[in-house]
Amino acid sequence: MNIRESELPGIGCKFEITTNEDEKMVIVIHNDGRRELYHYDDDHEETLSSVTLNDSESRKIAAILGGMVYSPKALEKLEMAFDGLVIEWFKVEDGATMSGRTIGELDVRNHYNVNIISVLKKDMKKMIMPGPDSIISAGDTLVIAGERPEVIRFENELLKKKGDT
Repeated sequence: MNIRESELPGIGCKFEITTNEDEKMVIVIHNDGRRELYHYDDDHEETLSSVTLNDSESRKIAAILGGMVYSPKALEKLEMAFDGLVIEWFKVEDGATMSGRTIGELDVRNHYNVNIISVLKKDMKKMIMPGPDSIISAGDTLVIAGERPEVIRFENELLKKKGDT
């Protein structure tokens, strides 16, 4: 993630954020406590959405994002109840080994001991229990079930950009 901060004289401060998934958002913190959040398109040129929050709203959202309101520790308990089984969501990166290939071609069940239980395509089309002929594309979100070590290996070898492991 890349964060660039700049002063806005007489207004406040601006933070331009580019995530690891190459999504851009801008946060403007006004001197009066207001916050403006802007989310940009894939080209980082046009604003797709914006939200204005007062100081109190901003602090509540910061607490949620920071894990002060909810901590995902229940996953550990759930994982123990299912004896190590985890279900994870992953976005297929541009240039990933898996991109443009079918589930059957990769033989994920036999090679990685995981199951792809759902795919959310970039166009928001849902594929529940995709078959071996299902083609995976960059930008798709996969729901994977398996034991943690296998899920991590699957993520590192197939979902990330080649050379990013």
